[in-house]
Amino acid sequence: MASLRLPAHGSNTKYLYASFGMKEPEKVVDFSVNLNPLGAPSKLREKWGQWFSAINDYPDPYTSTLLETLAKKENIPATHLLTGNGAAEMITLIARHLAGRKVIVIHPAFSEYETACKNEGCEIVQVILSAPDWKLELHKLENELENAAAVFLCNPNNPTGVHYDRESVEALIAACQKTNTLCIIDEAFYDFLPEPVTFIQEVQRTEHVLIIRSLTKMYSIAGLRLGFLAGSPELLRQIGKTQPHWSVNALAMRAGVACLQDENHVKETRKFILKERITVFTKLEELGFKYSPSQLNFYLLRDPALPSQEKLLHHLLEQGLVLRHTENFPGIEGKWLRAAVKQTKENHLLMEALAAWKWKN
Repeated sequence: MASLRLPAHGSNTKYLYASFGMKEPEKVVDFSVNLNPLGAPSKLREKWGQWFSAINDYPDPYTSTLLETLAKKENIPATHLLTGNGAAEMITLIARHLAGRKVIVIHPAFSEYETACKNEGCEIVQVILSAPDWKLELHKLENELENAAAVFLCNPNNPTGVHYDRESVEALIAACQKTNTLCIIDEAFYDFLPEPVTFIQEVQRTEHVLIIRSLTKMYSIAGLRLGFLAGSPELLRQIGKTQPHWSVNALAMRAGVACLQDENHVKETRKFILKERITVFTKLEELGFKYSPSQLNFYLLRDPALPSQEKLLHHLLEQGLVLRHTENFPGIEGKWLRAAVKQTKENHLLMEALAAWKWKN
């Protein structure tokens, strides 16, 4: 599959079909995008018309109301927060801040860390964790930390869905403090955990921790683009120097505040994801598929009879079921496929297609 020009991210299914030279079916179920299967909070639809007039003027350049809401929710001062146009912009700003320096990326992980840092001339060191548990082992990167400006850790992890234990992450933060290395923790999916764990409070205790957050995943507002950083005020000032004015649009600000206030939507989502994930994993085990020990709204799966999952991916595409390839995830290149936990009916369709695959093969 390496010779194909596969899309770098999930969603936009037409590009994946085009890369295989296939015609996209009329009906497609997109398992490649890992947003909340329950969709956006109902309050957004209710309020949308009231917010329309906001498009007539420039948005608040300081995103004050959004920052105040975030600060209250996270119980940290607003001075420790920087909002932006999704986590993708936050990663780009971080990469500019680290330009030309040595950066460690703990893999498997979201591909944008490495892409953005390479674009800024950084020296990239890959530390690859081992399947099937992908445990965070500090001894694998202790030597590299000595001269590193930063280390990226995706926790909970995309694409595996694994959540690293608190002790291991705390040990990494302590090691980074000793070597004056910035520990960047991407918590874009933390709120999908049955019992959420965050290290955001660490930014008040040390200047060596930077937290990336996304509001687009839990609240299913990827089209609005909204994310933020948590870090020391001076670090955020330095990172924010290259951020464009009005990076967060007026509608995204209003939607963000409404989402953050809807705690029930988050609780219902966690309950639904947990129930569906257990059902899916039970079926995968019955069918003889391997899967990652995910605690999130997505997971990795593979047919152990195949060294590469290209044939399985192609089979599912023929059924109109689009999974995320893993060719651009170092450490798991093509050996797994990533699937989102979706609505019950859609999850059942995928399990039926996988059962049919097993029956044929």
